[in-house]
Amino acid sequence: MTSAIAAARTKLVRNGLLGFLRYGLMILLGTMFIIPLYWMILTSFKTSGEAYLFPPSWFPHPVSLEGYQAIWGGIIPFNLFIVNSIIITSLSVIGTVASSTLVAYAFARLRWWGRNFWFVVLLATMMLPYEVVMIPIYIIFRKLGWLDTFLPLIVPNFLGNAFFIFLIRQFFLAFPKELEDAARVDGANSLRILWQIILPNSMPVMLTVALFSFIGSWNDFLGPLIYLHQMEQMTVAVGLSMFAGFRSPNWTAIMAGATISLLPIMLAFVIFQRYFVKGIVLTGIKG
Repeated sequence: MTSAIAAARTKLVRNGLLGFLRYGLMILLGTMFIIPLYWMILTSFKTSGEAYLFPPSWFPHPVSLEGYQAIWGGIIPFNLFIVNSIIITSLSVIGTVASSTLVAYAFARLRWWGRNFWFVVLLATMMLPYEVVMIPIYIIFRKLGWLDTFLPLIVPNFLGNAFFIFLIRQFFLAFPKELEDAARVDGANSLRILWQIILPNSMPVMLTVALFSFIGSWNDFLGPLIYLHQMEQMTVAVGLSMFAGFRSPNWTAIMAGATISLLPIMLAFVIFQRYFVKGIVLTGIKG
């Protein structure tokens, strides 16, 4: 009896110690990610002089909106950059979700000759670095006369994305075949089955793809830098680099712009976090 109590006490102590170490490690890792975010927001409310103090201050004295005033009232039209990013990102998300869903449905639920072969070819394109195809794609867009327009940043998204197609396909494979067979008996065609049966039950993966696409398009720096040359066409990512490119960078303005550009991503993740986690967890249950 005494040995059983001692063993239970030892197990309780061991579990408590493991739990303490586990949560301690999580707090440490969380702090490592939170401190840069806190420092960015903090610096955006400092004066330009206080931003260069050493040792740095952890709280602004006084709280200043100098950085935000420089963002909105300076010679660089940051408000126009935000509008451009919203237009490009919105159309890119719509194109990515629509095209990737159609292709993924064809790979997952339709039977056609060479389906597995072409799916392997699709996955193989993910292994090509963007730097390999960057110059040929630029030449194509130049021949089409699309330079200095938003088209090179929007149109390719309507042609599907290999990773998103794979993600959605794996989710679609988990649907029972009996539901699709019953719908076909009732006279439904493939598009109707996709629209009325599969899509209403695929919100997790749809929102996951939309969120990934949104973050990728919103933070895209290389694309606008290559294809856009007019200042009034630039996006937020390129606009922030303009503040850093001055001889004496205005760090309060840079941090204010970074804070503003981060807000849509944080808001989208907070709103769709539940669907995001579910979409990742349920993807790949059936291969």
